[in-house]
Amino acid sequence: MTRPAVHPALRDAQELPYWLDQPGWRRSPTAPLIGNHTADLVVVGGGYAGLWTALLAKERDPGLDVLLVDAHQIGWAASGRNGGFAAASLTHGLQNGDQRFPSEMVTLEQLGRDNLDAIEATVKHYGIDCDWQRTGGLTVATQQWQVDALAENEELGRRYGTRMDLLDQAAVRAEVDSPTYLGGLFDPEGVALVDPARLARGLQDACTQLGVRIHEGTYVHGIDRHGAGVRLRTATGSIRAGKVALCTNAFTPLLKRLRWYVVPVYDHVMVTEPLTDDQLAAIGWTHRQGISDAGNKFHYYRLTSDNRILWGGYDAVYHFGNQIAPDLEHRQQTSERLAQHFFETFPQLHGVRFTHTWGGIIDTCTRFSPFFGTSHGGRVAYSAGYTGLGVSATRFGARVMLSRLYGRDLDLHSLEMVRRMPLPFPPEPIRYVGIQLTSWSMGMADRNGGRRNLWLRTLDSLGLGFDS
Repeated sequence: MTRPAVHPALRDAQELPYWLDQPGWRRSPTAPLIGNHTADLVVVGGGYAGLWTALLAKERDPGLDVLLVDAHQIGWAASGRNGGFAAASLTHGLQNGDQRFPSEMVTLEQLGRDNLDAIEATVKHYGIDCDWQRTGGLTVATQQWQVDALAENEELGRRYGTRMDLLDQAAVRAEVDSPTYLGGLFDPEGVALVDPARLARGLQDACTQLGVRIHEGTYVHGIDRHGAGVRLRTATGSIRAGKVALCTNAFTPLLKRLRWYVVPVYDHVMVTEPLTDDQLAAIGWTHRQGISDAGNKFHYYRLTSDNRILWGGYDAVYHFGNQIAPDLEHRQQTSERLAQHFFETFPQLHGVRFTHTWGGIIDTCTRFSPFFGTSHGGRVAYSAGYTGLGVSATRFGARVMLSRLYGRDLDLHSLEMVRRMPLPFPPEPIRYVGIQLTSWSMGMADRNGGRRNLWLRTLDSLGLGFDS
């Protein structure tokens, strides 16, 4: 579907996720689950978290009967709509991790690097065709205060064993040429780029190859104890399971307690038409790094395999009452704003058009990094709160859930990040007002040299602050 647009670059754009418009994703769904069934382990949710949980469970114990159900289609939600940045960080960046888990950051950084290496090994082992590229990640400064912040981040990296290269204006513009760049910080090992929907499909195929039973179009609406196990109630039957892993992330959780800890935030993305050789040469970008800027309200962008630029971020939109609805996936004012920012960043690309715009929900928690827990006497495990960095961190979350369910990887249990829950969100309408005030204040900080107002300083003092 197309719609009228004020910005000429958006005039012919489809309101459709680019990744889900590719042949590598489209296929007939598996059959819904009908009737009463049993399994050793049931995984609820067919995004990355659920796929990694099912895959790791079968790799460790091939005899385990694993059943995965998804209410819609595998990879249809955040796992097929994101920017395709697979980051090593488990804590949404060094600064966020340093604020919350300073005594563990050396360990968490190493775990994150090992986790990213393991994903790459899995892609190679199963022959997953997902355009995996270990390009590294470049963070760019567009204001002077951001240059100083990048220098602080580089120092944090050295402290915690993560090597990064600080770039001055000439060096960063030699990598990618934008008149807005004042400096940069390059992480050569900590970011890979991937076609996210094809990664999800590849993980699905690997699960099927190992014997995981997968049923799409199967909505689970209830969970309760059943003898020595757990019973899941679906729209067309039930499942009795010994163990359950809940991987629903931003969607309404089966456990009421989780509704206090996760809010769905809409992130919006767009993709250009393929660039010509001359257009690519005008901006450089020969090393194809994933890029983000260092603002509190930040953009992220990258090249696709056919040399489109994917451009997203900046606005993170929360709708009152944790609303999730198809019509919220498209937001004209955000598309207009992103297009304006794109051409301010790359004026050399004047005349380039966008072909796809879309939105999707991110599961956000108050510490901006994943949390974990169990219920039903340890028979049910969950992870959530990935806040936009779930492409790789969900594999770590799968390890944690399986360790909780089966008593493996006991060293993970001692981590404060694993043991501690984030602070809950307040009820509405305080929740909505607080989120809106925080977003407004972060934008004000960007416009005022990074200076954080009283509201942000208060959140910092409560352990709720966030630096992107």
